[in-house]
Amino acid sequence: MTGLINVHTHILPCVDDGADNLDETLRMLELEYQDGVRTIFATPHYRKGMFECFGNQITKQYELVKKEASKRWKDLQIILGCEFHANMDMVNLLYENSQFVMGNSRCVLTEFSELSELSFIQERCYTLLSSGYDPIIAHAERYHALYNKFDVIEQLTDMGVYIQLNARSIMGKDGFGMKRFCKKMMKKDLLHFVGDDAHNMEDRKPAMGKCAEYIEKVMGEDYARKVLMDNPKNLIIESR
Repeated sequence: MTGLINVHTHILPCVDDGADNLDETLRMLELEYQDGVRTIFATPHYRKGMFECFGNQITKQYELVKKEASKRWKDLQIILGCEFHANMDMVNLLYENSQFVMGNSRCVLTEFSELSELSFIQERCYTLLSSGYDPIIAHAERYHALYNKFDVIEQLTDMGVYIQLNARSIMGKDGFGMKRFCKKMMKKDLLHFVGDDAHNMEDRKPAMGKCAEYIEKVMGEDYARKVLMDNPKNLIIESR
């Protein structure tokens, strides 16, 4: 399947715990391209006290990657986003820095700690929504407050929250229980976006191609196109 849109990656070199250098970035992009990805969101971490590399350094690395990628893959689009770790100041930070959203959209790829209380997840999502932002919960399968809590996830999506799952989890690389949970999420139509959350070319390398094959096998081509192309296409339209 060609034309995939990957909404969650750590391909920018030397800005977080993702790619260590430009060479690794280009090798990651090569695999993404081979897997059929034609649009990729670079989503470096922002987490207060841990990953705070934003501003000119992010812009510099993003422009470097776009320049080098364009020499190799003319039809590969790279859009700047962010994986934003939820905190109590996040709305003010979003108002101050446009790099924290996905492209030029109002969507925020929002990360929580694995042991975050449900009340905190709900409150932060509500605050984002009421402030004019659209939260996308990053790798929602990781949070104890959401795992196998389909009624809770449905309540969040009814609020207007979007759900992103990682390709590795969908394919069962993180265990059978996780694979079963992700499959139920798809069957209940609670999945909006897929990303491979790629960090490197070793233990967390790109995986969109095999994931696309699995989703198409389990859910059919129409569903695969919806979550891998049609839904994320709205982010691209808003980002132009």
